[in-house]
Amino acid sequence: QLQVVESGGGLVQPGGSLKLSCAVSGFTLDDYAIGWFRQAPGKEREGVSCISSGGTWTNYQQSDRFTISRDNAKNTVYLQMWRLKPEDTAVYSCATDCGGGLWGRGTQVTVSS
Repeated sequence: QLQVVESGGGLVQPGGSLKLSCAVSGFTLDDYAIGWFRQAPGKEREGVSCISSGGTWTNYQQSDRFTISRDNAKNTVYLQMWRLKPEDTAVYSCATDCGGGLWGRGTQVTVSS
């Protein structure tokens, strides 16, 4: 069964950091680009970052607070988030082909004091 599963979300205080994981199963990660997206309450989904199969990455948020990486041996892509702000609160999802393929269900990130 082909699956994409996110984990690592939770409640964090403003200024804190969090590392999300996107684990794939049923297929090999090596040949796939993976994108991270987020959707805040009442807002449209937006791209956060995407990493190609070769490791080239793009940050859609124009911010150095997000770092995407991949470990093909673990079939996992990560999103490291730094200096989190309340406006980063959202459901974070990952998808193959940077959004054009298989999606996970997401993991909730809440930034609040």
